[in-house]
Amino acid sequence: MIETTVELQHIRAARERIAGKVERTPIVLSQSLSDRAGRPVYLKLEHHQTTGAFKLRGASNAIAALSAEEKLRGVVAASTGNHGRALAHAAKLEGIRAVICMSRLVPENKLDAIRRLDADIRIVGNSQDDAQQEVDRLVADEGLVMLPPFDHPDIVAGQGTLGLEIMEQVPDAASVLVPLSGGGLAAGVAAAVKGMSPGTKVIGISMARGAAMKASLDARRPVQVEELPTLADSLGGGIGLDNRLTFAMCRDLLDDVVLLAEDEIAAGIRHAYEEEREIVEGAGAVGIGALLAGKVKVSGPTVLILSGKNIDMSLHRRIVCGEIIAERAA
Repeated sequence: MIETTVELQHIRAARERIAGKVERTPIVLSQSLSDRAGRPVYLKLEHHQTTGAFKLRGASNAIAALSAEEKLRGVVAASTGNHGRALAHAAKLEGIRAVICMSRLVPENKLDAIRRLDADIRIVGNSQDDAQQEVDRLVADEGLVMLPPFDHPDIVAGQGTLGLEIMEQVPDAASVLVPLSGGGLAAGVAAAVKGMSPGTKVIGISMARGAAMKASLDARRPVQVEELPTLADSLGGGIGLDNRLTFAMCRDLLDDVVLLAEDEIAAGIRHAYEEEREIVEGAGAVGIGALLAGKVKVSGPTVLILSGKNIDMSLHRRIVCGEIIAERAA
């Protein structure tokens, strides 16, 4: 039976389980954002993680928690790219078969990174929900073990180790801004942060185009939304109508959810490059974008999670050069 929540004790156990398999990423003060906010603003450089995104934490913990029999069966997951890469990396280290199912919306650079890890890739449909149908078939027909990108206690606990590091590095943090998609990162980080510092606010940041968790929270139940192209492609996909974990945790633990327009996401990417000298993907730039847009008011030390860097570099060049990407900026 899957647990209904993940707590601080589970996250601390996950950190011991993945020790030596993931990086403890640095945190730095952003002078430019601190000057703008009038408060210290720190950047958690999680895009420096081994596979270029936070997803390695959850994937490594979930793989480590498998039984010997489950490892022999192999693992499968739907992904918008970063979870698939992380799971393929963790599985390869253990000599486990990994099948990654993705939609046609996943950027080619993310597919190439997974191919290089020898995973079996299946491209199915135009949404993560379509890809999930192939996952369900493989579980039923071939007996593979499903390790989903967010709605699983071992995945959430692994992502929560990021929250432990944040509170150890900035113990007086008044707020933490976390990218929000299916809720694995947001739920895990919020559980860790609130467990160590109940007064610290945790704010989820997502894109306005197809924000499934925000729509679900507004509806007070998991709902399906149309998956649309966005600069924050890693935040795409639904939360699952049968969501058992992350919806409730985000509902109970997040203090607010903020949505960004495409030009605000692009501004975050540009600022990260021009002012911070960091290359981040759209999902990793949403915290910066929210601060620049004035959509988050900070009252004390604030931490922004730069969650990933796996952006197509030709797209990155177009963004930092100020080109308007009309089809993504609706």
